[in-house]
Amino acid sequence: MAGFWTAATADGGRIVSAVTARKRPGGTRTPRAARTARPRGPDPGAWFLVLPALLPILVLSVGPLLYGLALAFTDAQSGRTEPTRWIGTLNFRDLLHDTLFWESFRIGLIWAVGVTVPQFLLALGLALLLDQNLRFRPLARALAIVPWAMPEVVVGIMWRLVYNPDAGILNETLRDLGLGQGHDWLSGLATALPAVIVVGVWAGMPQTTVTLLAGLQNTPRELHEAAALDGAGALRRFRTVTWPALRPVALAVTALNLIWNFNSFALVYVLTSGGPGGRTRLPMLFAYEEAFRYGQFGYAAAMGCVMVAAVSVLIALSLVRRLKGDQDR
Repeated sequence: MAGFWTAATADGGRIVSAVTARKRPGGTRTPRAARTARPRGPDPGAWFLVLPALLPILVLSVGPLLYGLALAFTDAQSGRTEPTRWIGTLNFRDLLHDTLFWESFRIGLIWAVGVTVPQFLLALGLALLLDQNLRFRPLARALAIVPWAMPEVVVGIMWRLVYNPDAGILNETLRDLGLGQGHDWLSGLATALPAVIVVGVWAGMPQTTVTLLAGLQNTPRELHEAAALDGAGALRRFRTVTWPALRPVALAVTALNLIWNFNSFALVYVLTSGGPGGRTRLPMLFAYEEAFRYGQFGYAAAMGCVMVAAVSVLIALSLVRRLKGDQDR
């Protein structure tokens, strides 16, 4: 036995010495894995997997965007026989002094903020309600997303019937309650924009509700239970537990809604077509009229470039704030 342990010890010492020499920086041998492992570049075959999703983006989004950018520096018009000429920044200089466009830009900002803020607050309240253990919670959740499933054109036609000055349900209700003889909501200079904002809030609230509800359901229940055991009320639990967990989702959905609402077109076009007197003429409606009613394609393309720049600034601010929040965590 003594001879066996002596031989084993000698062999073990040689093995340890060999491993140590292999790991030593000045050693002559390196592991096989280290000799064969090399950094691999992107697999060329991966492009064939991405191509079906990339082609529609390039053809339907990037291509028209680049074409519109080039068109903004020309005098392209409909119905002219002369060839289109390159005019540089003339369209942008004219746009800088176009008070009608900047008025529509101001109305667009009012519309975007006026829809996004109430939309978020109401959606947050509805999401908190649907997160409770209600008796008919699945049915309530299904009914909450019904406006989201409706096309904007259908929503606009439906609300035109609601706002109808003669037989609309809103004016009929006001007459039955003795609150007046009704009002022409979509044609009044003072009521057109608020009436359209109400429709925008109603139409976009389900999407925000579903997003916030998903964020609420990802909040650990143990934190709420621990806060309740410590004697925290509902308001304090929301401020210290729910909102910190929900804040990243809330910031993301608010930024997306702000961008989406600023670019709205179909809903307002069906409701008022930008009237009365331009009170609801959003920037997208103004560019549409310049292009397809007056045939000023180059000038309308310049408007589109300005709106793309404004949306890009909003996206950049949202990303910077999101990255800053991630670094703080």
